Amino acid sequence: MQITDVRLRKVNNQDTRMKALVSITFDDAFVIHDLRVIEGNNGLFVAMPSKRTPDGEFRDIAHPIHSDMRQHVQEEIMRVYDETEDVAETPRADEDGSTGEEAEEETEEESIAVDEDDDNDEEQNV
Repeated sequence: MQITDVRLRKVNNQDTRMKALVSITFDDAFVIHDLRVIEGNNGLFVAMPSKRTPDGEFRDIAHPIHSDMRQHVQEEIMRVYDETEDVAETPRADEDGSTGEEAEEETEEESIAVDEDDDNDEEQNV
């Protein structure tokens, strides 16, 4: 099985040890959601999707059977994690790098320029 896609979203929350949510696709045919990158006592590791049992324990919903596959999954997810930029702090930057405040200022300036043009047009019509 080949890993054909890894989608990762970093989490910016100091109150949790979870650093990212991950979906991983195998052979362009099978996807597993809700893997997590966790900050453990010995560094970052990948946790498989799990659910809580009635007695309070967590059990993996899906997981590699062989240690080689687990290592391959972890390495690929951590490679993508390292390549992914951290979540932006507030105010959030748009794709072009500007913040919402900059966009509002530009819109205000454009609005003023349009109003001045309209005034000039009205003076010419008189």
